[in-house]
Amino acid sequence: MYKSLALLAVLPSTFAHFILNYPPALGPFKDDDEGTGPCGGYDISFSGNVTDTTVGGFSVALTSTHPQANWLYRVTTSTQEPYNWTNILPVVSESGLGAFCLPELTVSPSFVGQQAIIQVTQGAVDGNLYQCAAVKFVEGSTSSVPSACTNATGVTATLTTQTSFDNSTSTSASSSGSASTTSSGTTASSSAAGAVQKVAGGLLAVLPAALLLL
Repeated sequence: MYKSLALLAVLPSTFAHFILNYPPALGPFKDDDEGTGPCGGYDISFSGNVTDTTVGGFSVALTSTHPQANWLYRVTTSTQEPYNWTNILPVVSESGLGAFCLPELTVSPSFVGQQAIIQVTQGAVDGNLYQCAAVKFVEGSTSSVPSACTNATGVTATLTTQTSFDNSTSTSASSSGSASTTSSGTTASSSAAGAVQKVAGGLLAVLPAALLLL
């Protein structure tokens, strides 16, 4: 995380970017290409670092220089356009600079044994920015969060009813902690839309309509 903060500190002040700290990104950060989808100037590929990721709970850790932004988390097993993206969560609206991590994301057990790409898109006043990570989904859940999963002081976030940056399709949440989101005909399930859950590092997971991150 410290390397990420140092890198962002030397970027020109006229630009605002984000870095994917965990899972590891497809390649080194390229600020000039981060606005190029789907993966910030990188082709979707499993030729590099592929991180084993449990379907029942995993973290996505970021560092942002935007004081306010929307975030979209998606996953695909396809390497060809249109990629058939599946939403992991509805759009998350976040405020605050620096470290931002969601610690207990989930995907359908149908992903077990498959290599996939997790895409994080940041939507802010200067447009969309993209980062991706290559993972292999495995059974189970993890009882700990990676050291990169921290939240800066003052960072807060809200789980919206949007399934993309250009619509307001509603999500449905149950008291059991599952939520369904549909985008391009695909559906994803996430415990992050359930009751508040405390995890290591002083983090709080997601309320049905809000995130509290300490």
